[in-house]
Amino acid sequence: MSDGAVHLDGTTLEGGGQLLRLALSLSSLTHIPIHVTNIRGKRGSLSAPGEAGGLKASHLAAVKWLADATNASTDGAAVKSSDLMFSPSERVHGLPGADPLPIGKDLVRRRRGAGEIQWHDRYDGNVLVRKESFIPASTPGSIFLVFQAILPYLLFSAPVDLKASKAELHEPVCHKLIVEGGTNVSKAPSYEYASQVLLPMLEKVGIPPIKISLDKRGWSHGRAQVGRVNFEITPLGQALTLPAFSLTNRGSVVRFLVSILAPDEDSRRSISKLATGKILKSYPDAEILFPVDEDSKHPKRLYLHIVAETSGGFRLGRDWMYDRKSAASSPQQKTEQLVEKVMDDLERELAHGGCVDEYMQDQLVVFQALTQGRSEIDYGKDREVSLHTQTARWVSREILGSDFDTRGLCEGVGFKVGEEYREGSKKGEVGLAKNMKRLNIKGQN
Repeated sequence: MSDGAVHLDGTTLEGGGQLLRLALSLSSLTHIPIHVTNIRGKRGSLSAPGEAGGLKASHLAAVKWLADATNASTDGAAVKSSDLMFSPSERVHGLPGADPLPIGKDLVRRRRGAGEIQWHDRYDGNVLVRKESFIPASTPGSIFLVFQAILPYLLFSAPVDLKASKAELHEPVCHKLIVEGGTNVSKAPSYEYASQVLLPMLEKVGIPPIKISLDKRGWSHGRAQVGRVNFEITPLGQALTLPAFSLTNRGSVVRFLVSILAPDEDSRRSISKLATGKILKSYPDAEILFPVDEDSKHPKRLYLHIVAETSGGFRLGRDWMYDRKSAASSPQQKTEQLVEKVMDDLERELAHGGCVDEYMQDQLVVFQALTQGRSEIDYGKDREVSLHTQTARWVSREILGSDFDTRGLCEGVGFKVGEEYREGSKKGEVGLAKNMKRLNIKGQN
């Protein structure tokens, strides 16, 4: 199984789960096998004390979903494993174990508690209207990190439905993805960030609109609670490529979105008042909206998310799940600390003048690498790219041969939806040539 596999050392650069997630995404699309060692090898070190390395349950969920989707063989797919071999099948038709269901049947309740990933084809009469999969969870690991690993495959794979007519075969079929886990957890994207920043920004670079809805919040703070989120993803059409994109000319800040989750009305009112005052002090003409003002139902669940929207249609966000262990702090002091931190972080983001925030940087790397043509992202002045972004670029380079320059420019490989990347892909050959050059492999004269 290791023959021809790309070896990736999990301690490279950021050394966390992102390296694994992106590697799985690209391996699944290209059918290039990967061997990841020292998985999350820098977790538990000085850079991330208190954390253990190896696969966590949420990483394993992504491995299993992509292995099912690509009929991949795996070795080391287990919680705490630090070594994973992942080898997708050369050709996958349809989705695994896709049981037919009528359009009105509830997928989750039908087999609730089975503990295994479920796959279904949803029919209205004899017409396939969408595909569905359900990823269960027993702990509130981040839903959106699982989604991050799966999304590129859903967008670019265009799995074939063997029951479809020739006309239907080339029509993109929506996929409803239901994922359980955490929606508001520390050190991971929240539901608010995904719905208010991530998905609108992906649409801006040419990704078909993705619908998202919240069934239940999942929390790591207070009493652990497993949540559930629904995504509806329409893939790119068969044989299409994602056009190159340019994220430049941010424009001025015109609007703020403030989302508040706190255990009582007084705290939420205080956070709202403090945030409004700080925003208007720096941006007196900005519009302020409050899309979320919600009871978190536990005193340890205190969360704030603020998004700045610009005249150029860009969104930059920062948030914080309050996690300071200070019993002496009063509720008022906690709300003041919460607002001060989030606003300070957001103002630092805006001061750079870039079109994306720190957390959006690395999310876009995979799409830059897959596009047809040269994509450009303005990260802002006097700002180095994040370590997560550097890691994502490194993984893309190792698997695809894509290259990025210091200004954020990337010449994509022109990945075609549904293509056999390893068979006759000119860009694949270019990527291989780049890899050979980097390894100083010279041909025979």
